[in-house]
Formats: sequence, structure tokens, C-alpha cells
Amino acid sequence: MRDLLHVLYPQNCLICKHEFNQSRLAICPICISELSYTNFETYPEATNLDKLFWGRVHLSGTYALLRFKQQNSTQRVLHELKYNNNAEIGLHFGKELGTVLKQIPAFSDMDALIPVPLHPKKEFIRGYNQAEVICKGIAETSQVSLRKDLLKRTSFTESQTRKSRTSRWDNMQNRFMLRTRKEQDLQHLVVVDDVVTTGSTLESCVRILQNQFPQAKISIAVLAVAE
Repeated sequence: MRDLLHVLYPQNCLICKHEFNQSRLAICPICISELSYTNFETYPEATNLDKLFWGRVHLSGTYALLRFKQQNSTQRVLHELKYNNNAEIGLHFGKELGTVLKQIPAFSDMDALIPVPLHPKKEFIRGYNQAEVICKGIAETSQVSLRKDLLKRTSFTESQTRKSRTSRWDNMQNRFMLRTRKEQDLQHLVVVDDVVTTGSTLESCVRILQNQFPQAKISIAVLAVAE
């Protein structure tokens, strides 16, 4: 029956798009074997993602699911998510991310997932906000509320890809603002993005939230961290 269903409804890997006969998997075994997971949840000491924000902003927790390097499978995942209109891959890895976060003590009391916002023009061009898609996957497995109503992007910025760390930070200044200034009973906010390189975008978002919610804990969770 499974073979018959595969003939009628062939399944393609979310990453390489090749057809494979594994109805319970969204990604083929080859692509799964090539993914580089951080396994940060097993680290007894600070990770490179923790250290990235030392001396910049105070965070209750940080986590990245995958390691990003040029030409590795994580790069293909991010490319599919950002440029090939493959929102399903963001949802898939968001669910994985949510499953892991539930097992990490630092994230056990999170009560709001905040996607890094895109400018409306860029979101219209792309068709969705990839950070929001990842949040939806996390919310599905962690039962934590998605709060896209808290932050908004105020201006359209050019790509950060070829910028230095200093240029990225300058480029992110005054690019975000709060959608609402009403007091809200939020205790642990988790800012979510697809990939972190220099951390400038996330730092900017965290600073704004810390000003509005000085008593709340703030953490970050990302699909991938660059190495």
C-alpha cells in the first residue's frame, strides 16, 4: 500500500527535491546524513553562539539547530527557505527546533516567540517572512504563542551578506520599533531568526525588547549559526 501511495503521490526531499520512498520522512536519508547539527543542548560550557553576544546584550539563553558553512547542506536549506519559496522546509526545521527547545532548561519557561520582522516590501517580494515560518514550526511542537505583533521593521535595508560586522551593525540601527507600548504580562521572550552571522540584527531587536520589558527574560533561537 505504501508503494502504491508513493506512485500516486510521489514524495520529494525538501532539500534536494529528489524522489524517495520514505513516507514518514520529509528529507531523504542522504540529505539528513549531510546536515551539520550543533548539538548545543549537550554542551556543558558556553557555545560560540553564547560568546557572540557576550558584552553586547544580556541573554537568558541561545540556541542554533544547525551549523552553517559555505557549500554544506545547511546552506542549501537556507537557500531553499529564503530564495526558492520553500516555506515548508522552514516549518519542518521549526518543528525540530521546537522539539529541542522544550528539552533545554533555559527555554523551559518561554511564553512568546517573536520572529525578526521583514520590511513589508521584502515580505511581499518573498511571499512570507522566513523567521515567522520557523516560529510557526516551533509553536506547533512547543505550544508557545507566536507574537508577530510586538516588533516591526521601519525601513527597507539592502542585503547584509557582503557587509562587515561594523557595517551590519550600522545598517541595523533604528531599523526596528515596537508595534505596541501596552504593558503585557510576558516573562520570557524568544527572538527567532533563520541564521545568525555577526548577530547585529538580533542584537538590535533584543535591545528594543529589553527597553520595553525590562523585567522579562530574553533569549534567541535560530535555525543556523555561521562558522
